[in-house]
Amino acid sequence: MQQRLDAMKVSPAAYKAMTGFQAYVDQSGLERSLLELVKIRASQINGCAFCLVMHTNDARKQGEMDDRMHLLNAWHEAPVFNARERAALAWTDALTLVSETHAPDDVYEEVRRQFSEKELVDLTAAVVAINAWNRFAIAFRAQPQLKSAKAAA
Repeated sequence: MQQRLDAMKVSPAAYKAMTGFQAYVDQSGLERSLLELVKIRASQINGCAFCLVMHTNDARKQGEMDDRMHLLNAWHEAPVFNARERAALAWTDALTLVSETHAPDDVYEEVRRQFSEKELVDLTAAVVAINAWNRFAIAFRAQPQLKSAKAAA
């Protein structure tokens, strides 16, 4: 698959707006490890190879274990996520699949038990941001930055 175009070069203003929103999320005070799990999970659902490579690498640099990242696709059954992470992952799933789920009340109630109102707004912003990045990357076929030539073959 070839990259269609480099949207960020074509429209630097769009990139600036996206990075501004992302900067808000990054400075929100939510745990970096939690934010990376959210980014990876949404990218799994959306099938965004570019973001999966980027955020698994970022998470690993922050000390996240490969086993936990491998289990994100089965987080419902995996015992390695705490209650706060599970609530965030459920909220991520619900919002990433919003046309199917319509953000169910039971998922909202659980995430509200784990997050303050401000944290919930910030978590929602994080989910919105990664879904936007995924859509840019998928639309224009951004190529994942692989570490080895063999992996790209």
